[in-house]
Amino acid sequence: MSRPNRIIFLRHGQSQGNVDRSIYAERPDYALELSEQGKEEAVAAGKNLIEIVKNEKVMFYLSPHWRTRMTCEGVVKSFSKDQYKIREEPRIREQEWGHLRTVDRNKILDQERDAFGTFYYRIADGESCADVYDRVSSFFDTLFRDFEKKDFPTNVIIVTHGMTIRVFLMRWFHWTVEEFERVANPRNCEFFVMEKQNDEKYKLITELRYHAPTHSYQYGAGIK
Repeated sequence: MSRPNRIIFLRHGQSQGNVDRSIYAERPDYALELSEQGKEEAVAAGKNLIEIVKNEKVMFYLSPHWRTRMTCEGVVKSFSKDQYKIREEPRIREQEWGHLRTVDRNKILDQERDAFGTFYYRIADGESCADVYDRVSSFFDTLFRDFEKKDFPTNVIIVTHGMTIRVFLMRWFHWTVEEFERVANPRNCEFFVMEKQNDEKYKLITELRYHAPTHSYQYGAGIK
């Protein structure tokens, strides 16, 4: 198996939901589009990514949500058409946040999740981060099988969502739950680069940002 030289994770650009959370009461999460700023961010990300991969081949794995698809469309404007392939992969979609919901309900969900713990809190009619971890783990099987294919591209770019990126890194680098919860969510169109080393293992060369979890349930506190 010849692994690609790089695996890059890209969060989608600014979406309608990032601008106005009231839209969640009118439109399902998967159908949210990029804002005008988000479209510009996607094009800018493409220019930055082509500086990294140069003229090397790229396989894009893409969450099927509209904002990630639109982000990919902006990114590939910087690539030649014979340089890349694109595959939609539903297992790397956003965490399911349930059905249509109001701004007030969004606030309640945020407060409940922060108080309970972001990894374990399961949204009604939706998912927990732990659920996303399971389907991302399943995607690993597909990813490694693809690596074994003849002439597989030397770069992988995964266009997905902020929390999904954090879960993917957690799974890859065997972070604990506490380590996962301390890593801050990526910004819109922020990307993380893993580079293959001489021992065939990957090193995350992008610096992570951290924040303090808001819940008080930290393992070791008060345990003797």
